[in-house]
Amino acid sequence: MTVQSRLKEVQTISIKSGGHTTISDGACVMELVSYVAGEPWSDHPDCACPVISAFLLAWDDGLPSDADRDRLLKPLIVKLIGTRSSTAVEETRAYLAIDWFVRVQTPAWLELAGLVDHALAIREISEIVDLDSLNAAEGSLSAADSAARSAAYSAAYSALQPTVEALQASALDLVARMIAVEAAS
Repeated sequence: MTVQSRLKEVQTISIKSGGHTTISDGACVMELVSYVAGEPWSDHPDCACPVISAFLLAWDDGLPSDADRDRLLKPLIVKLIGTRSSTAVEETRAYLAIDWFVRVQTPAWLELAGLVDHALAIREISEIVDLDSLNAAEGSLSAADSAARSAAYSAAYSALQPTVEALQASALDLVARMIAVEAAS
C-alpha cells in the first residue's frame, strides 16, 4: 500500500481525541501520520518532529469535535511526514511554539477576561526565540498571570455566589432541624 492510497483511506476516517490501539478503534492526527507514512502504529511517529507532534497531540485532544479535528488537522497529515530534523531545528520549533503560546494565545484569553492592558503588554513582548528572550518576557508574563488569576477568581466567585448563599441558608436550616431533634428528645 502506498502513501497516496493510505492518505486516501484516512480521508474517510474522522480524527478522534486520545490514543487508540488500531485504526479500527479510531485515530488521533499523529496516529494517522504514522499510518500514512507506513510506520508502526504510534502517536509519536519517527518521521515527524517530536515538537510538532507534541503540539498537535495537545491541540487534537483540546478540539471540541471530530469535525473540528478533521477540518483543521487532516490537511496537515501528509505535511508532517518527514518533519523530523536536527536538535537545533527542533529547538527553533519549540521556541516558535512558546512564542505563540505567550504572544498570541495568552493575550487572546486575557482580552476575553477584559484584561486588555495586560494582553497588549504581552503582545508587545519581543519575539521569543531563545532562553534569553523568554527570560526577558518574564516580568510581563508574571504581571499578566497575577491579573488573570485575580480576574478568574473574581469571576468564579461571582458566578458561584448564589449557589454558595443557597447552600449556606440550607446548612443553617439543617442545623436548626438538628437542634430541634435534640431539644425534642
